[in-house]
Amino acid sequence: MLLGHLRAVNCEQHRSLQDGTKTSLIRRSAATHAYRRSMSLVSDLRYEVREPNAIQRVVQMAATGRPGSWFFQRTLYRLDKGLFRLTNGRLTVPGLMAGLPIIMLTTTGAKTGKLRTMPLLGVPMDAQLALIGSNYGQRSTPGWVFNLLAHPDATVTHGSASVEVTARSATESEIERAFEAGAALYGGFSTYRERAAHRKIEVFILEPRQPRMDRVAT
Repeated sequence: MLLGHLRAVNCEQHRSLQDGTKTSLIRRSAATHAYRRSMSLVSDLRYEVREPNAIQRVVQMAATGRPGSWFFQRTLYRLDKGLFRLTNGRLTVPGLMAGLPIIMLTTTGAKTGKLRTMPLLGVPMDAQLALIGSNYGQRSTPGWVFNLLAHPDATVTHGSASVEVTARSATESEIERAFEAGAALYGGFSTYRERAAHRKIEVFILEPRQPRMDRVAT
């Protein structure tokens, strides 16, 4: 009788543990799906693409050529970060001169572990943003690419809005979509891709960072 009672108690405890585990998993899954549905990086950043004017289109064409690419690759990020700070995120050099919406991407250095901020052109992909590591078609891969490969968590700032994100490498189909969308936004991407055909151009999809699961389960 005693042995049978102990077995019954153990079975009940096992079922209770299983039910608790299932409930925790269901809560985590529901929270994750709800979080994904509620978060859109494009809308959270108030990221808008506007039609460039005639002068801005000329500047875009100049940046596509080899001399312009060489010049902007070496100087633009310093000018852009300075203007961004001075105007509290309201203005960027490419926004003024070329009519291009720029984000500020803050990553963790792959080697140094220090925070690094770079102005980049985000490419809208559905509700999220893609980043194309074309580096103006230069021979080298930009440093922020290695930072994201080593530390995918980053911060994206556009205007006064900032969002914590996680970067993932794009799939083959997403890479093609990103280049198509990028070329529609800025024609230089197609030229840069051809010019940098000697190396792999990394493409990332930025998604709002998910909440920690240990917090959701409580």
